Amino acid sequence: MRAKIMIKKIALATAFAASPALVLAEPVNANNENWKEKYPNQYASWASSENTDQVVDMLEQNPNLVVLWAGYGFMKDYNKARGHQFALTDVIQTLRTGYPQGDKDGPMPAACWSCKTPDVARLIESEGEEGFMPHKWGSWGHEMDNSIGCADCHDSTSPKLALSRPYAERAMEVIDQPFAEQSRKMKGSQTCGQCHVEYYFDATNNNTVKFPWDNGLTAEDAEAYFDAIGFADWTHGISKAPMIKAQHPEYETWAISTHAEMDVTCIDCHMPKTTNEEGRKFSMHNVGNAMDNFEQVCASCHDSKADMEADLKDNKAKIAQAQSDAEAVIIRAHFEAKAAWDAGATEEQMKTALQHIRHAQWRWDYAIASHAIYVHNPSEALRLLASAKEIGEQAQAELKTVLDALNVKQPVALPDISTKAKAHEVVGFDHKADKANKARFLEERVKGEWKTNLK
Repeated sequence: MRAKIMIKKIALATAFAASPALVLAEPVNANNENWKEKYPNQYASWASSENTDQVVDMLEQNPNLVVLWAGYGFMKDYNKARGHQFALTDVIQTLRTGYPQGDKDGPMPAACWSCKTPDVARLIESEGEEGFMPHKWGSWGHEMDNSIGCADCHDSTSPKLALSRPYAERAMEVIDQPFAEQSRKMKGSQTCGQCHVEYYFDATNNNTVKFPWDNGLTAEDAEAYFDAIGFADWTHGISKAPMIKAQHPEYETWAISTHAEMDVTCIDCHMPKTTNEEGRKFSMHNVGNAMDNFEQVCASCHDSKADMEADLKDNKAKIAQAQSDAEAVIIRAHFEAKAAWDAGATEEQMKTALQHIRHAQWRWDYAIASHAIYVHNPSEALRLLASAKEIGEQAQAELKTVLDALNVKQPVALPDISTKAKAHEVVGFDHKADKANKARFLEERVKGEWKTNLK
């Protein structure tokens, strides 16, 4: 409820007279190049984000992730986000989307394109969600030509902001924040909130994207929602726990933050106004690091750049330690659950422990999946990670009872997962073979049939 109250407060603080519901006046202009001539400054700043092209393998940096996501696509491949310019090419090249040689091959549904390209808005407009979403991911590859850009956030005929994804508009109404009733600044944040959110694919409705906001915007609200509908993204490959994978809930963690309470939005920090050579102001569209524009963006609230950098460094260190502490507990619980199953545990014996593992890892994941939470809402990250560790310890306590009853020697021995390669071996994933299959898919289908220019 706290999240819902907060979001109402923000909406009231920024609302203006209601306007008619959003209707895109013309077909979605998904080709980013078509916007260049009319909006050269915005386009140039957007295009400059191609300079941030470094690939950072998060599984190499933290092999624990392989075990925590055992049995799910993220155990295969997880790189740090490279920015809007690379969203389309990265989703095509990641091992998580597989190597479907036919339009009906798996593993992923069409909804996996949803946050990667304005071509999705174009196709939803022409096909309807009921025409676009039921298909497999591979069936639409030939239609995907543009990475995240202009038509994702703007009406195709003007600079007017627009929610191009109908499921996002429905979600904003669920939290009593209808798009049409917000200020321009708040609308800007809602356009970010089309993608920078927690979501899942609703199997009861053609695998359409849905935000789990029915109970509110906290991790616990979403957890309760998923528990109530019996939803799981996957069954864990080691513990057999029914798991939920957090996506990137920046909108939610921002909405319950001090920044939100002070009416500081995504646009204020990441798309500040600047002046071109003719003296005309425009919003930067490279969605950059706020610290690069400290005087303009941060100085009105923060004393100095040096002090703020020190605070952020401290936040990152505290969150990293809390993350590591939670991971150690949850990983041990996964392997203790496996030992119990191997010794003949029954589903009834394991039920409570598995639910604790599910909840512990969900809260851990929700904290670390929210990009730059050490800036946006560090206190929430620390709260969730402390909760994850505590619930993980409850899972271990439950598992000790089961293991004792089954006469299993304790402590349960843990395998060596000190590197990505060793962790992949432990979870039974053949990275080399999967990578070879992906390379063949990229060469034969993506470059050959889809004619996609990969970056």
